[in-house]
Amino acid sequence: MNQQSTLPVATLDDPISISRPVRRYFPGWTMLGIAGAAQYLSAPGQSYSVAVFKDPMRSGLGLSETEFSAAYGFATVLSACMVPYIGRLLDRFGARIILPSIAAGLAVSCFCMSLVESLPGLYLGFTFVRTLGQGALTLASIWLVGEWFERRRGMATAIAGLGGGLSVMTVPLCTHWAIAELGWQAAWSVMAVVVAGLLILPGALLIRDRPEDIGLHPDGIEPDYSEFDEADGGERAIDPAAAALAKMTAESWTVREVLRDPTFWKLLSVPATAALVGTGLIFHQVALLGSRDVPATWALGLLSVQAVFATTMSFPAGWATDRFPSRYILFFAMIVLSAANLLILALPIVWMIVLYSLLLGLQGSIFRSTAAVVWINYYGRLHQGAVRGMAWSAMILASALGPIPVAVSIDRWKSYDPALYLFIVMPLLAAAAVWTAHPPQKSRAV
Repeated sequence: MNQQSTLPVATLDDPISISRPVRRYFPGWTMLGIAGAAQYLSAPGQSYSVAVFKDPMRSGLGLSETEFSAAYGFATVLSACMVPYIGRLLDRFGARIILPSIAAGLAVSCFCMSLVESLPGLYLGFTFVRTLGQGALTLASIWLVGEWFERRRGMATAIAGLGGGLSVMTVPLCTHWAIAELGWQAAWSVMAVVVAGLLILPGALLIRDRPEDIGLHPDGIEPDYSEFDEADGGERAIDPAAAALAKMTAESWTVREVLRDPTFWKLLSVPATAALVGTGLIFHQVALLGSRDVPATWALGLLSVQAVFATTMSFPAGWATDRFPSRYILFFAMIVLSAANLLILALPIVWMIVLYSLLLGLQGSIFRSTAAVVWINYYGRLHQGAVRGMAWSAMILASALGPIPVAVSIDRWKSYDPALYLFIVMPLLAAAAVWTAHPPQKSRAV
């Protein structure tokens, strides 16, 4: 005998009885945590970490300032050349394979740095830690965020960037302590253990390349695929996986298409200018500010002020990225960078140097959020690693050139003013370019 179910029947006239979907945990937040950890642990290849090792390693290896700096500069340029290829590997194999592999390579490279005994070994060691740390691991982190978030991509990128901000604030202090207590060789070995322990196994077990791989969608929100239905308007069941692939393909540009698009070069002017000008200012900060009667202790302390403010302002910048056109935000960042240099050029009161650091921090916060996601927002997800890798390569090369204008200015004219004039004009030119960088239409690609 059949027994009728006593469960309430949902009807249109009885909205209370309609069952509601149960919210489940969105794995994108786990990916966001891994991305933040990856940015934090990229420290072995970052300038702020290597700077702590400079004097102990140079003294221990018997190297001059020029020899040590040349090795670091060579590694920086070579890493810039390698980043586009790493981006292509990310697009092909995904972060689930590539990120733990990068972490393993970085851990081995840190261990090898502890064994360096000569200048050729230093060249080789720097090349690997710069390529895998500064370039590959950071690129993989942002790639992962870009795949899992769309509507909240700006804020998600800012949250992941918190790992990089915390790294700037804490890793140099921890590294300095480790070198003082254990020596620089042991400090590199400690870095190797930390990177391997926190990234390799957790990354391999927890990372999923895209939400579509497990039947989900970016942000955990199912998009409207109606535009990919039959043109005749007939009703049919839409395969979510096929529709997701169709949408991703329709919105994505290849590297060849991107390089032919004038908008790409307009956008590229912003990170390239920010990297060149920012590196030039930071590299010569003590001497530059000293020429304006700023004590050396202030100049060094303001680096922390800048880092803290940049990290704090990343969240408002991420919020703005999700709500306003990226070109307007990038335009504003270039105006801020130009204003910071103008302030130094005509510094009326010494204490206003704090405002200079805050302006640089504000520009840096936009660089971490808007400038990090503009490539995927403009050119789609399918080839985001390759496209972003091209942009990142240009940015790293620009940062390698940054200290040169300041050095030439002081050597040739015995003044920092010519370099500051240049650093005022360059962001203004980039601002003018990016103002016209409207989101391109793929149909217009040639």
